[in-house]
Amino acid sequence: MTIKLDKSWCSNLVNLSNLLKIPVLDNIKDLFNVFPRAGRVEWIGIRAQRREPVTVVGSIDVTEKKGILGDHYSGQSGNRHVTLIQAEHLPVVAALTGHDVLDPALIRRNIVVSGLNLLALKDQKIQIGGTVLQITGQCHPCSKMETALGPGGYNAMRGHGGMTAKVLTGGEIRVGDNVIFVQP
Repeated sequence: MTIKLDKSWCSNLVNLSNLLKIPVLDNIKDLFNVFPRAGRVEWIGIRAQRREPVTVVGSIDVTEKKGILGDHYSGQSGNRHVTLIQAEHLPVVAALTGHDVLDPALIRRNIVVSGLNLLALKDQKIQIGGTVLQITGQCHPCSKMETALGPGGYNAMRGHGGMTAKVLTGGEIRVGDNVIFVQP
């Protein structure tokens, strides 16, 4: 079956969007700043010592200078104060490694976020509670993934490892907080 659309179809869409007060964005740069909804913090963990197990917590305090208080990265300068991973990627990594379910503590990220495409946020700002984070880049897997997830764990995490962020405004981040894209 072939459907033919003429130019009136596009015109009708613009008229409908004006009627419903929905902006029509045709500039790709503008589309980079539109997200369907806010995300949500689903899980938080800290790593008190390097190579030690992750501790699951209900909230964390973050500061501009130190990052996550109580985390082994705390106090280090740079762009990796906080690590985030998308909840929707956990079942993918689980499937690739032969696990039924994947415990977020195994992948050693600080925050699991659902409902928001974290990869689309590189170099952008997000607000979680009263905090503001700058997404600085991808969080690539380390060799610990091979031990934590089994053979092939490192490669299963490639492209699914989440993002790193720098703290711009400190505060408390809690499980259940909304994760909101901050317009530039």
